[in-house]
Amino acid sequence: MSKKVLIVTGDAVEALEVFYPYYRCLEEGFEAVIASPAKKTLHTVCHDFEAHSETYTEKPAYQLSSHVAFADVKAEEYDGLIIPGGRAPEYIRLNEHLKPILAHFFETNKPIAVICHGSQVLALVKEHLRGREMTAYQACRPDVEACGAVYKTDTLHVHGNLVSAHAWPDLPGFMREFIRLLR
Repeated sequence: MSKKVLIVTGDAVEALEVFYPYYRCLEEGFEAVIASPAKKTLHTVCHDFEAHSETYTEKPAYQLSSHVAFADVKAEEYDGLIIPGGRAPEYIRLNEHLKPILAHFFETNKPIAVICHGSQVLALVKEHLRGREMTAYQACRPDVEACGAVYKTDTLHVHGNLVSAHAWPDLPGFMREFIRLLR
């Protein structure tokens, strides 16, 4: 039976951090479902590192259709969860239907992969993060630690069912480890 992976995101998701996992899951023969606050066409962004800037820059990227609204997600139907970064996490965490989705994956010990600013949504389930080790984009370190997790400076980290990474340059290892846990 094929695995089913849920990707939770919204507008301003970092394009590489949603497209790479989505297509990588399809390549593996998994069913990949993109969920967002409402079923719609999402507008992704491209974050890049440029010499003139102390932080990343942002430009508009591609459009991507979500398949289902958070309210209609039945988390028990999924074998794994991916949380991309970008600016989407800062506002999708305000959606009342996201917390029970996230909690399900922690409570059932299913594989969870979170990259970059995706760590911001984990504030909704901080009771599941106390003492857990994870990494995230360095600007998210205060958020990770405020949730009670132990921030690791490695660009890729696996702790139990949780795979975490700094940013899109870490996607190959990020997806390799997530797929390993999912199998």
